[in-house]
Order: sequence, then structure tokens, then C-alpha cells
Amino acid sequence: MNARYADRLARAAREAAAQGFAAVVVAPSPDLAYLTGYDPMPLERPTLLVLRPDREPTMLVPELERPLAAGSPVGGEIELVGWTDGVDPYGIVARLLPARGRLAVGDRLWSAHLIGLQAAVPDAAFAPASPVIGRLRARKDEDELAALRRAGRGADETFRQIRGMGFLGRREEEVAADLADLLVRNGHTRADFTIVASGPNSASPHHEPTGRTMLPRDAVVLDFGGELGGYYSDTTRTVVVGEAPAGFEEVYRVVQEAQEAAFRAVGPGVEAQAIDRVARAIIDDAGYGARFIHRTGHGIGLEVHEPPYMVEGNDWVLEPGTTFSIEPGVYLEGRFGVRIEDIVTVTADGGERLNRSTRELQVVD
Repeated sequence: MNARYADRLARAAREAAAQGFAAVVVAPSPDLAYLTGYDPMPLERPTLLVLRPDREPTMLVPELERPLAAGSPVGGEIELVGWTDGVDPYGIVARLLPARGRLAVGDRLWSAHLIGLQAAVPDAAFAPASPVIGRLRARKDEDELAALRRAGRGADETFRQIRGMGFLGRREEEVAADLADLLVRNGHTRADFTIVASGPNSASPHHEPTGRTMLPRDAVVLDFGGELGGYYSDTTRTVVVGEAPAGFEEVYRVVQEAQEAAFRAVGPGVEAQAIDRVARAIIDDAGYGARFIHRTGHGIGLEVHEPPYMVEGNDWVLEPGTTFSIEPGVYLEGRFGVRIEDIVTVTADGGERLNRSTRELQVVD
């Protein structure tokens, strides 16, 4: 078996046992791709990987997809159990699972499949598998970090180039299209999202680009990223068109200071919530706490958003290789918003930024 996936499967089984789970069930999803290298479409016909601490891995597959599963990195090594249309697949999976105990199911398992499993194994208790698989995925290995660094460099170059393409008099949706094109030109397989929020729209953190024309003294939030080699970039910078609007420079300074302080707080042994607290304290002290309306960050890797989340109440302890965003923001409704975002990874003695583009305020034409 491919050594990388064999190790991941073994670690997932050990982690499940350590957390008191009798088995883990994973459907097509980034979790399945991470564990096996097999990435089929999620369909009404269930494909289900079963991991048990006391047995070798097994995967239920529709017979018509068996050749695809067999050709995957683990297809020739783990047992493939086929089923055909007209047969109850949940009854087959029930024979692969313990009749009782705690079963962890992947977060992307369709509700229809979960209901089928619950009916087939009525004496089992079901819980999310994210505490098991999410914990493994959060700590990136060197190959994953290399992919994330490449994605970060592509996003940085995209920001450098977009600054010179002109904003004044152009529509948000035009600049968004330029961002998507530049991401691909700079190595990404595709652009996943391109937020361009100008003027009062910049106070909406997840604004969708519109036909609004950018005007002098507009703040413009640019939040963009995409996929490169299976891993994602995600960065945010806020620029101004010509001169800054009244009060903007003060807010920008506060957000910049909060983002820097949160980065300096990164290190092994630090709780995820501590990163949020550091950023939030600075914004609170400046009087803008009520306008910082989201968490400070999220994990990133095979998905743009994945565990761990930098938010109050999350006592997840950071380890070397844990990779996530730091993106505090302040949003003044009807006026402007400011957000600065980098992807960072935990090192043995602190943190490393995977985005190197300038965080100083940039004025664009």
C-alpha cells in the first residue's frame, strides 16, 4: 500500500480508538481523499470507507465504480466490498460495523446515508468524525506545506499584479474576473472565490462582486484564493482608490496591529482561542470590538475552511504543521470595511507566514 495513505489510515484508526470510537465511516469527501487518495463524486449510491481499530480497512463501493476504486492508491491493498443496484447497501455496511458502541461518521456523509446506517445499526451511537480525522488533517506534513507555500506565492503575485491594473471607474465584477484570471496565470488550477467589495460594500465581509463602479476614496477589500495541487490559497488585502476616506487610516492601523499581534502569538502549545483573543483585545481596546463580527481564522488545506478554527471556546492546542488563516477585520456599515488575512503555519518555535505580500496600506489608481 502507498506508505503515505497506509500511515494515515493507521493513525486514524488509532485516534478513533483513543477517543472511544468503535469504528469510523467516511463517505466521498476531502476526508476520503486524505485517507486513501480516492476522490469519487458523492452520489446517491453510497461509497463508504470503514475503519476499525481491530480490523483492516474496508471500503463499500458500487460495483459499477469498483474499477475506479481498485485503481486508487489503496485500491489494491484494502478490501473492496461491492454492491449492485437493488441490494440494500446499508445492510452490507452493517455487517462491517460493530453492532453497538460509538461510531464516528464523516462530516460530508449525506443525511440519507446516515439515516440508512442508523436504521441498519440501531444499537450504535453516531457522532461526527471531525475530532478524529480533522485532527489528523490539521497537522500538515512537509509535502502539504510545500503545496500550501506554492499556493501562497501564487496568491501573493496575483495581489502584486492586480494593484497595477487600475480600479477607478471599473466595476467590482471586472476586477474579480481579473483576480480569477491572475490566479490561474500564477499557477492555480482554478480560482475558487474572488471577493471584491468597494466603498460601503467593503463593510460586508462575504460580499459578492457586483456592477458597482469604484469611485475615488473607496476602500476595496480583496479576498481571493483557489486550488493549486489539491491545496488552497486564501488571502485578503484592503486597498484604497486614491486618497483614503475619513477615519479609514485609523481603522486600518488597528486591524494591521491586531493581525500582527495574533501572528506573533502563534506557537506550539498555544490554544486556538488564544489567537482570537489577542486580535480581539486590540480591536476592542480601540473601540471597534462590536464591528469585528467573525472569528479570527480557520484551518486550510484540502478545503478552504477546515479545522481548527481560531475562535473563542476552541481549546484545540496548536502543533507544528497546524496551518490556518489570521484575518481580523473591522466593518463600519455604510462607510467601509478593513480586513487583512495571511495563511500561517505553526513551527517548532513560533509561526511562518505563507503569504508574503505587503500588509502596508496600498493606494491604487
